Amino acid sequence: MTRFKLDHFLPYQIAVLSSRVSDGFARHYRDTYGISVSEWRVVAHLSQSDSVSVREIHKRVDMDKPKVSRAASRLETAGYVTKTVNPADRRLVELKLTGKGREMIEALSPIADAYQAKLEALLSDPEEFRRQIAQLSNELVSQPRVDD
Repeated sequence: MTRFKLDHFLPYQIAVLSSRVSDGFARHYRDTYGISVSEWRVVAHLSQSDSVSVREIHKRVDMDKPKVSRAASRLETAGYVTKTVNPADRRLVELKLTGKGREMIEALSPIADAYQAKLEALLSDPEEFRRQIAQLSNELVSQPRVDD
């Protein structure tokens, strides 16, 4: 037996918390719209701008490019996004929400707001928590990723 305590290991605690928080909201979009966490991340990111490249989403939502591409293809098949090749750089695929995709975001936004309020109510200082998350994220952004 070692002195290592998994339940006290911060990376483990953050991973478990992230999974639980994500699952708490995922049931809303999974059950109603049949989309995955990856697909939700793509749709949520697209809701913030008019048209976005797969490359930009990959950088922003911390998913590898093939996963973003697969999510985008499934979303296109379901009618939530359109994909177009950038004429200036054929390697870039631009994604855009369809009317159906925008309707999904509009329906899920109040549910997301309520879920966020529920989580914030569990924190003594939500803004300080956000600041600390940002600080950790900024410090770790330059570290190389370890693949499973």
